[in-house]
Amino acid sequence: MAGANTAAIAFIGFGEVGQTFSRGLLANEGVAIRAYDLLFGSEAGSRLETAAEELGVTRVSSAQEACQGAAFVFSAVTADRAEVVASEAAAWLKPGQIFVDVNSAAPSTKQRAAQAVTASGADYLEAAVMAPVLKPGLKVAILSGGPKAQAVSEALNGLGMNLTPVSEVYGRASAMKLCRSIVIKGLEALMVDCAAACEAWDVKDPVFASLNATFPSIDFHALAADMRERVATHGVRRSAEMREAAEMLGVANLHPGLAQAVADAQLRGARRKEGVR
Repeated sequence: MAGANTAAIAFIGFGEVGQTFSRGLLANEGVAIRAYDLLFGSEAGSRLETAAEELGVTRVSSAQEACQGAAFVFSAVTADRAEVVASEAAAWLKPGQIFVDVNSAAPSTKQRAAQAVTASGADYLEAAVMAPVLKPGLKVAILSGGPKAQAVSEALNGLGMNLTPVSEVYGRASAMKLCRSIVIKGLEALMVDCAAACEAWDVKDPVFASLNATFPSIDFHALAADMRERVATHGVRRSAEMREAAEMLGVANLHPGLAQAVADAQLRGARRKEGVR
């Protein structure tokens, strides 16, 4: 990583992932982190700014400023912004820097993002985060892909991360994640709609008792409550992820209708922000 300060790490996007990873990375001696988020400087971004200050992360005023001199540039935005951010960053990245794309995007999206970044001379690491990050923190399982996935994963694992290289070809890691997401996010949507229908007809107890008899290892009352909370809290982000899954299916000439329906259901179940209709 010649030409980059190996102790300097940048985040473009400073939501849950950026904050959680920053907390863990800063436990390493000599690591300095700077971050840029579109919401910085706005009323909506005040919580992110406070989090950065509490963590000891330097806020910068642009993605370009974040990228300058950083060894690793993490892109942790929403799935629909992943390709745009990679394309914009390509104008500022230099050889020796590594762009780590942790967004939940389709394999084809990651491939296009990789093409943009590598054209700058920098390296691109496809990174598929395989679980919610809050509980495992920096140790969350991540599948990595790309020609330098092995070497870059070893470097990041040396900082406390948990990356497993799965392919030298871009797209495979994201395909593994999104194929899994069809099941996980689909189950969440099913349980939310099932619970809502049961409540509307006052039949939750007998329906869940029947489900428990069929699947005795599952507590359906607890599962429904847990999945409703997940969708309410993360439904907007998960909806965007499922639209990326739909793109993945379409590229493979498979019908994307189910993934699109799950995306719609996740968005329906999302907790609305105050004042937003």
